[in-house]
Amino acid sequence: MDLSRRSFLSAAALTAATAGLTAACGGSGSTGTKNGKNLTLWYWGGGLSDKVVADAKTHFTEVKLTAAQVGGDFKQKLVTTLAAGTSVPDITGVKGEDIASFLPNANRFLDLNELGFKKISSQYLDWKVKLAQSKDGKQIGFPIDIGPTALYYREDLFAKAGLPTDPAKLAAQTKTWEEYFALGTELHKALPGTFLVNNTSAVFSNVVGQGTKRFIDANNHFIGDQDHIRTAWTTAVRPYQLGIDGKINDSSWNAAVSKGALGSELGPAWHALDIEQAAPATKGKWRVAPMPGGPANNGGSYLALPKQCRNPEEAFKIISWILSPANDARGFTDAAIFPAAPAAYKLPAMTGGDAFFGGQKIIEVFGPAAQAIPVSYEAPADAAVAAPYYTELGNIEAKGKNPDAAWKDAVSQAKQIAQRQGVN
Repeated sequence: MDLSRRSFLSAAALTAATAGLTAACGGSGSTGTKNGKNLTLWYWGGGLSDKVVADAKTHFTEVKLTAAQVGGDFKQKLVTTLAAGTSVPDITGVKGEDIASFLPNANRFLDLNELGFKKISSQYLDWKVKLAQSKDGKQIGFPIDIGPTALYYREDLFAKAGLPTDPAKLAAQTKTWEEYFALGTELHKALPGTFLVNNTSAVFSNVVGQGTKRFIDANNHFIGDQDHIRTAWTTAVRPYQLGIDGKINDSSWNAAVSKGALGSELGPAWHALDIEQAAPATKGKWRVAPMPGGPANNGGSYLALPKQCRNPEEAFKIISWILSPANDARGFTDAAIFPAAPAAYKLPAMTGGDAFFGGQKIIEVFGPAAQAIPVSYEAPADAAVAAPYYTELGNIEAKGKNPDAAWKDAVSQAKQIAQRQGVN
């Protein structure tokens, strides 16, 4: 599967399929000739600002930096390369949904704190920094970006339906999920071909992300059958029961967005680029408001230095420069990569109006959301254990499966996966 920036909901299923591979990264490995004057960087399309990466090549004259955009299943290719121990990149991206699964094998990466990250870590959001720390405090990831969530909506469609169109007024009427769903019922009644919700999985993912607990606790106990997950499940099923669930999947999403079948979209800041690319003709018609129920984080990645890195000191200088607040702001302008460095939020590159969103200054929504994201523990097996819930939500939509029966099956399957993953 080629993970696009949009397919953040399918990341759980992907990680479940590959979670066991990380343990295969054994042996010391080698990149071959230890040439500290040549460094390689792996990342994926949209993972970094291409312009900033290009500038890094000329900014650092002491080394030759070769950057490669790796397509396809990035994590699997990285895991396979680390396991082989040859042709390992000196610098690599690690997707946010994958970082937890690499932590049990933190010894495969250099501790960035020993290279100077500890001195500058306060420039980055503390919760994001900690997600890339092993239990013994080793920092394997340097934050690239985060995914503060919000509500994207079609201002023109809301106007036709007689609904609030101003972001502040809409926010006041959609503070809770039930208020949001009530608005969706009005929207669908006025415009029968337009749905409020993409799919139930999108709601489930965001509600889970709004809490401080996930599927496994810090003591390695399965908690996917507790009230916080059950509440997220019930909330996710609600739009399906109300008839405002578009049942839209990856293959139908582009058409739904461009044709107006989707009146709103729940998603992180980087999702803006997906909407723009899928529906360029809707420029100026979209707006952004706070997400019902409060902010969550979805996605956001890291740069890491595999232990085979040929010149750790110079490599750290490069990633520190690429991910400085000033260059982070450029990344937002170039590719909607939302910075993990709050200082960037006040820079001109981020404070101007966005033409695609009708000139709205969307940082006024995403900035406060980024700093209010609740902190939750994400276990290495979290994504694998979460996968059955998304599968069963899909069964409700595609097969009409009874939600209670689907819940029981999801919990049962999740417990089995947890046990196989060594979770109590």
